[in-house]
Amino acid sequence: MFSVADIPPEFIIFALTLLGVALLHHHALSVASAGLAATALYKLLAAVGPESGGEYLAAHFAGEWVVLVNLLLLLLGFAVLANQFERSRLPEAIPALLPGGWPGGLVLLGFVFVLSAFLDNIAAAIIGGVVAQHVFKGNVGVGYVAALVAAANAGGTGSVIGDTTTTMIWIGGISPLELIPAFIGAGAGFAIFAVIASIAQHRFQPIGEETPQNLQVDWTRGLVVLLVLMAVLATNILANNYFPALEHSVPALGVGLWVALLATSVLRQPRWDVLNHALKGAAFLIVLVALASLMPVEQLPEPSLATVFGLGFLSAVFDNIPLTALALNQGGYDWALLAYAVGFGGSMVWFGSSAGVAIANLYPQARSVRAWLRGGWSIPLSYIVGFTVMVAVRSLWR
Repeated sequence: MFSVADIPPEFIIFALTLLGVALLHHHALSVASAGLAATALYKLLAAVGPESGGEYLAAHFAGEWVVLVNLLLLLLGFAVLANQFERSRLPEAIPALLPGGWPGGLVLLGFVFVLSAFLDNIAAAIIGGVVAQHVFKGNVGVGYVAALVAAANAGGTGSVIGDTTTTMIWIGGISPLELIPAFIGAGAGFAIFAVIASIAQHRFQPIGEETPQNLQVDWTRGLVVLLVLMAVLATNILANNYFPALEHSVPALGVGLWVALLATSVLRQPRWDVLNHALKGAAFLIVLVALASLMPVEQLPEPSLATVFGLGFLSAVFDNIPLTALALNQGGYDWALLAYAVGFGGSMVWFGSSAGVAIANLYPQARSVRAWLRGGWSIPLSYIVGFTVMVAVRSLWR
């Protein structure tokens, strides 16, 4: 009979850490760091087999450092880019371009969805978050913040350049065409949470339709943003098409982003001081991903609809990168369904995806799990509906 004693200590530490993050969100980094330290200490003291605890940890992080550094570079780099975008004053001109009422909020979420299909979901979420601050005059509800993250994650589910997990699946030998059906579930889910969140945001703060008088857009700074985004897109495509081995040795996407930021700084100097604010949120995600990678998950349950459905909910609290790696090693999955589940599922909680952690730097109030679940209640519902729709029509692509 199963008992608590059968649960590996690492999982107990991980569960307590997540509970601490949920209850003490103002001290999320400290709580996550304590969890990582406790897990590392346990690994050091309880090592079994020929390797010592120190050798195990050294070998483990030798294989994980690329992912961790890449996430750090992306989170910090996109924070700098978001500031460049805001200082271009383009976000101030956008309200006049959107339809009035709640459809304006819906169009903005749709823009984030589409943008994420071509860029990393972190960039899409942050850009959407910056625009929302201006569109709604700084009064953005947590429910709409959650919807921005959900739109970014949903938009990346069917694109091999839209999310780290889909890129991993592509590099693992799966055709990009096999992931496109994930847009079916993502679209069905979007039709629910985006409408609900837009109506709720309209009631909380209607969209501002006026443009400031004598608005002078800094088009050069806007060009800088465009050039950096194009460089990120090119790096992603070139690295994965022609140098797939780089994934295991170089944080190519993060390096490409920072090379572009430095190169374009001759046109418009960024405000590097924004890194001070972004560093804490980035460090939290790195620590949480490192902690998740130490969990003793050697294999997932046998591939089935129930397994994939459960992975979506697990992705809300457990990093989806190691989950995707395990699925690739195991094989036998419907890859479009898996990409949808682990990609969109992380939207249910603010720390369930890198896009959520990134946007929490813009909206600190979103770090409350209670507020996120209360405002973003439609996201789990949308996940279930999207998954159900995909299952119902999966015979079309299988």
